[in-house]
Amino acid sequence: MFRHFFASATLFFTLVIAAGCSFPGVYKINVQQGSIIDHETLEQLKPGMTRRQVHYLLGTPSTPSTFDHQEDAYVYTFQKAGGDIKRQIITVYYGPDDTYTHHASALLNETPAY
Repeated sequence: MFRHFFASATLFFTLVIAAGCSFPGVYKINVQQGSIIDHETLEQLKPGMTRRQVHYLLGTPSTPSTFDHQEDAYVYTFQKAGGDIKRQIITVYYGPDDTYTHHASALLNETPAY
């Protein structure tokens, strides 16, 4: 009788512990990294602006170029609750005199953080 009770109690506790480990409602947070830059801000860039003026307008680049000092990259990523990562990349180009010449951008249709 004692052996039957012990086996039942062991099975019960094993099931309780297993149920606690497989809880499906794990909370996942939104992860946002980088600088949010929109079309209106990019329209304020004018050829001939110094690098310092560009940094004042856009902020510090998230990934300054190590090999080519004539470009800066601004990367923004957003991941909602462990889902797909949305990415926005803006590359700013400078001439030999270290002034802004142009930029290339792949902006998100909407900023998901808002």
